[in-house]
Amino acid sequence: MTTTRPKQEFRIVLVDDHPVFRKGLVELVHSEPDLVVCAEASDAASGRQAVAREQPDLVVADLSLGRGSGLELVKDIRQQHREVRVIVVSMYDERFYAERALRAGADGYITKAEAADRIVEGIRTVLGGGVYLAEEWASRLLQRGLRGGDGTSDQPEQNLSDRELEVFRLIGEGYSTRQISDKLQRSPKTIDSHREHIKQKLGDLDNSALIQRAVSWYLQSSGTELAREAPERDES
Repeated sequence: MTTTRPKQEFRIVLVDDHPVFRKGLVELVHSEPDLVVCAEASDAASGRQAVAREQPDLVVADLSLGRGSGLELVKDIRQQHREVRVIVVSMYDERFYAERALRAGADGYITKAEAADRIVEGIRTVLGGGVYLAEEWASRLLQRGLRGGDGTSDQPEQNLSDRELEVFRLIGEGYSTRQISDKLQRSPKTIDSHREHIKQKLGDLDNSALIQRAVSWYLQSSGTELAREAPERDES
């Protein structure tokens, strides 16, 4: 018996540094008759290579990657492959990253806590040319005027630049300056400069207060009561 293939098959690249989550997402995508995962990547560099090589219809990307920046990856895809749709699937709550992801060029934002059918719904909405957000958050963004705001927020952390917020998040996860430098592929001097800017923007914090603030923010944004196991700290 010959299996009839769909008339159109949408090709998807997955970029996520958690193999177990990627495996589950592959199985979810392949359960749909017209969706196929054509490539997987665990970091920003290999993600860029996969998109350039495969020219997919859609990229599903996490923000927290093994190396490189998920937000920068989204920006690069939007600049270099404008026809490719992008949806972010992240562990972080919408109120902390959804607007940034859309500003970077994403077409949708879903948290990893969402049910499988919501993820498929999001993928299909974005493939169909729409923008996908949780209904509550979409309403908030419409009320605030995503494109017409003044760039300020009543949450000081949201006034950090994209790069500063990434450094702040990694501080909260327990990474040292050297480890953040390696993870984001930027020099330690650049990371130190970001730390100083962050401390100033959050109220002239000292190093101890910065770490406490970053840990608290990370726990809140990721919806966890205990931080996931962080790498061993070094003194640099």
